[in-house]
Amino acid sequence: MKLSDNKATLSFSNGRPAIELPVYSGNIGPEVIDIRKLYGQTGMFTYDPGFLSTASCQSAITFIDGDKGELLYRGYPIEQLATQCNYMETCHLLLYGNLPGAAAQTAFVKNVKYHTMVNEQMQFFLRGFRRDAHPMAIMTGLVGALSAFYHDSTDINNAEHREVAAIRLIAKMPTLVAMAYKYSVGQPFMYPKNELSYAGNFLHMMFATPCEPYVVNPVIERAIDRIFTLHADHEQNASTSTVRLCGSSGTNPFAAIAAGVACLWGPAHGGANEACLQMLEEIQASGGISKVGEFMNQVKDKNSNVKLMGFGHRVYKNYDPRATLMQETCNEVLEALGLQDDPLFKLAKAVEKIALEDDYFVSRKLYPNVDFYSGIVQRAIGIPVKLFTGIFALARTAGWIAQLNEMISDPEYKIGRPRQLFTGSPRRDVLPIANR
Repeated sequence: MKLSDNKATLSFSNGRPAIELPVYSGNIGPEVIDIRKLYGQTGMFTYDPGFLSTASCQSAITFIDGDKGELLYRGYPIEQLATQCNYMETCHLLLYGNLPGAAAQTAFVKNVKYHTMVNEQMQFFLRGFRRDAHPMAIMTGLVGALSAFYHDSTDINNAEHREVAAIRLIAKMPTLVAMAYKYSVGQPFMYPKNELSYAGNFLHMMFATPCEPYVVNPVIERAIDRIFTLHADHEQNASTSTVRLCGSSGTNPFAAIAAGVACLWGPAHGGANEACLQMLEEIQASGGISKVGEFMNQVKDKNSNVKLMGFGHRVYKNYDPRATLMQETCNEVLEALGLQDDPLFKLAKAVEKIALEDDYFVSRKLYPNVDFYSGIVQRAIGIPVKLFTGIFALARTAGWIAQLNEMISDPEYKIGRPRQLFTGSPRRDVLPIANR
């Protein structure tokens, strides 16, 4: 960042002297007011619940312009990356700052594939969970437990350790997600097949069995790869901020990523596509397409508490650029699998049509977001709804690691320590128990 010619002046109505605050400019996006010395100069903090107007860090990884509906990874538009690159290229871009050439890509993929297996003892750890445990509960435990198996890459302040941990996490997350799924359905774990692509190998570990050969469907393979790419990073969202905050304490990379997994589990974050499918299933159970209009009217009724899941976004005030790409993939998958007439997918299209045409939703810019379409795609592929957030965590791992590495490498980084506006009791003294 660079110091702007602009200056911010903070004045007070009680007559105390005004102060000047420096303003910084990024390469794109709004300028920021530097308030780091505010408390020292005034004895006051700023108050910004939810960080609506606060930049918590400087970053060169991902940029979002919510008004334009623009998402850039290292400067590249998501539309170009999703259609011209694969997930492994995207991972390389996020980690190292550049798209790889042919030789660099071959070396990177080889390195990732070398680490796809997990320690065999992880199976015994996994079997300590109930079969009906939520996959995200299992994933939080498994990812955190990696630090117990890979002691040679747990020093977050060691660049080489972070490099090895990054590759291990990207390589092993598909294996762990597939193991969590296989365990839940009582099927044997399938070892990685490294001759397959990253997405193809994940599908193999998910859906193959020892009984018969499994052939990866190229349409499904492309769809999974696109889901991974579209979810790889998304600026300073809740889980990414959690990873940064956790990592700022100096904990090991595996623990920091496990914290991100736990945060992602929330229905307002990574669980949004799961909540979207549940909404569609509830409409279907109440009467299907004939009830869509009634449901959408309930959404518009402020007193009904009925929410429309999978539409609108905290950051995007225009169309989510990822949603357009995921919509294309959704149509391709449904056609390839012959599911255009599936009742739930017809229902989803009916909900989408009303949201795109009704003035209530259009005026509020409640467009379908990426969660709406990715949930439909994953259900079509055969991924259970409870595993949707696990897929999200798998994809976001590359972004989390890139963000964590960037923070640790920043000479200005400090342990995260937000301030507060205290509204509790003022100081008071403890009375003897007989007098309370």
